[in-house]
Amino acid sequence: MMDPSASRRGVTLADRIRRHPIGLGTAPLGSRADGPLWWGPQDRDDAVATVRAAIDAGVAFLDTAPFCGWGRAEEIVGAAIADLDQTPPILTKYGTVRLADGGVGSDASPGAVRRDLEASLERLGRDRVDALQVHDPDPATPIEATWETIMELVDEGLIGGGGLSNHPIELMERARRVGPIAVVQHQYSALHQRAHTDGTVAWCAEHAVPFLAWAPLASGFLVDDFDLDALHPDDLRHRLTWANDRGAEVDEIRRLLAAAAIQSAPSARLRP
Repeated sequence: MMDPSASRRGVTLADRIRRHPIGLGTAPLGSRADGPLWWGPQDRDDAVATVRAAIDAGVAFLDTAPFCGWGRAEEIVGAAIADLDQTPPILTKYGTVRLADGGVGSDASPGAVRRDLEASLERLGRDRVDALQVHDPDPATPIEATWETIMELVDEGLIGGGGLSNHPIELMERARRVGPIAVVQHQYSALHQRAHTDGTVAWCAEHAVPFLAWAPLASGFLVDDFDLDALHPDDLRHRLTWANDRGAEVDEIRRLLAAAAIQSAPSARLRP
C-alpha cells in the first residue's frame, strides 16, 4: 500500500517548474574532449560564471548529471552554488555509467542508486538534491526495484522526488504504481517532437507530471547566428542529423521562430 504522504512527494518542485518552466541544462558546460560527449572547448571559469548568471537571472532549476563529463558538470554546478545560501532546485541523474572499456552502460540497480547519489552529492557540495532522475532505462533492473529505492531516498530526505529521463510510457506507468514521479525528461524541440507523437507529453499532462525538454533549441541549431562551420571539427553537433540531411528544414524553422519572436516583441532575438 502506498505511503499516504506519497502524493505530496515532489509537489513543491513540480509547482515551481509549472510556474517558471525555464531551467539551465549543464551538459555542454561539463563536456570533455575524452568523452562521453564533447561540445567543443570549454573554459571552467566561464562555465561557473554561466551557472551563476543563470541563477541571478532567476532560472527555475539547474539540471545536471554525472554522465555530463563524468561528473564535471556536477562539479561546475557545485562550484557555482558553493557560497549561496539559497539556490534554485537542483536536479541530477544516475544510472548511465562508464564501463571498464571506456564505453557507456546502464546500471539502475538499488545499490547503484545509492552509490551514484552519494558521489553526486559530494560533487555538488550538498546533502540533498531536489530530484534524482533515472538517466536511461536499464534492461537488467526492473523499474519497480529502482523506484522502491527512489522512494526510500525520498523518505530519508536525501532527494525531494524521483524523475525519469528517456523512458517509454510503459516504464513510467510501472514506476508510477510504486510511487509518484516528480518530473519526466525527454528530448523535445521544434526539430524533434517524438515525445509529442509517441504520447509522452500527453501522458505527463494526464498525470500532472512536469515535462522537461532537453535540447529545446536543438543543441543550438535553432539559435540566432548559429554557425556549424565555426565549431571545432570534433564537436558532437557535426554528427547530428540536422547538420547533414535536414539543413533546409532547420533554416525554415529558424526563420519561422525568428518571425514569431519579432511579431511578439520587435526587439526579441532567440538566444541560447
